[in-house]
Amino acid sequence: MNCPFCECFDTKVVDSRPTEEGQVIRRRRECSKCKKRFTTYEKIEEIPIMIVKKDGNREVYNRNKILNGIIRACEKRPVSVKTIEAIVDDIEKCLYNTMEKEIKSTFIGQLVMDALKKLDEVSYVRFASVYRQFKDINTFMEELTKMLHEKK
Repeated sequence: MNCPFCECFDTKVVDSRPTEEGQVIRRRRECSKCKKRFTTYEKIEEIPIMIVKKDGNREVYNRNKILNGIIRACEKRPVSVKTIEAIVDDIEKCLYNTMEKEIKSTFIGQLVMDALKKLDEVSYVRFASVYRQFKDINTFMEELTKMLHEKK
């Protein structure tokens, strides 16, 4: 690490401590030449994920979109915000673990539906009706019938 004062390359770490819930490490450094101290921050480099929409457009991954969609599906249901946030955390981990820079929105939608199906059937059907764009009552009934058969 270069000293910002004299540009010397020889600096040593005097103190290190985690900040921001352990996501960043704050380091106090001292230059061996001019003896001045300065602070640096070390953070894991996150690879930005691009979401490929059904129409082929791409947009930067936005956690809040998933969170808001699940909150809407779980509205007036016995599902806590803590549980919803845990679902979003799990989905996010899954996305980053793929190590892909571009992920199809259909993959994310399926992850959400799988999580909601295990959690609350009504929330699942609400989300599925929007996500799969049920066109009429027949498509809605097909999904319900499929769920009933899976339950047996």
